[in-house]
Amino acid sequence: MAVPPNTDAAFLREVDEELRRDQLAGAWQRYGRIAIIAIIVALAAFGGYLLWRSHQQSEAGEKAEALQKVYDGIAAKDAATKPLPDLATASEPGYRALAKFTQADVLLQKNDLPGAAKLFAAIAADTGVGQPFRDLALIRETSAEFDTLKPELVVSRLRDLARPSNAWFGSAGELVAMAYLRMNKPELAGPLFAQIARNEDVPGTIRQRAVQMTGVLGVDAVDQGEDKKAK
Repeated sequence: MAVPPNTDAAFLREVDEELRRDQLAGAWQRYGRIAIIAIIVALAAFGGYLLWRSHQQSEAGEKAEALQKVYDGIAAKDAATKPLPDLATASEPGYRALAKFTQADVLLQKNDLPGAAKLFAAIAADTGVGQPFRDLALIRETSAEFDTLKPELVVSRLRDLARPSNAWFGSAGELVAMAYLRMNKPELAGPLFAQIARNEDVPGTIRQRAVQMTGVLGVDAVDQGEDKKAK
């Protein structure tokens, strides 16, 4: 009886498939345990990260609650400032800066200008805090020290902040203009007060003071271009 011509090919395919199954089984025996361990380690690491994040959020919530209690106590004229020293050393820059700002404000209420200025200076030097808050701290430090500083130092500190494009233009510009007056340079102070008075982004109280100063210095606080349009 003749053997079908495709018998050898079918036999070779079976041998090849059996060989592949043996290779896969060997590979699983060799690497399967490693893969399982790697998956377990990855899951454990992810779980640890989630626990860490939960802990961080819980701590942040506690600090926010403590800071709110401080604000409530200050508003109620209650001596509820005990948490501030701990919050002032917090790892989160935002809470750290807010706590120091609050500590400085409490000292200002007690007329402790040097102590307040020291805290503002610490915020201004803290590179972990956002630049706008550092700029504000520098302005408030300068304000607390204004009477004891040479006017040239006030100008050099705040000149870059006393520009209309800066968020703190009103506060910084007012201090720089006052320093110019102390330097007997009304020709520099007057135009700066006028810029502050015309700038609608500046808080109203600062603009009102600037208008008063332009009146004293004989400077027109009204933008001439806008005045012509109104006519």
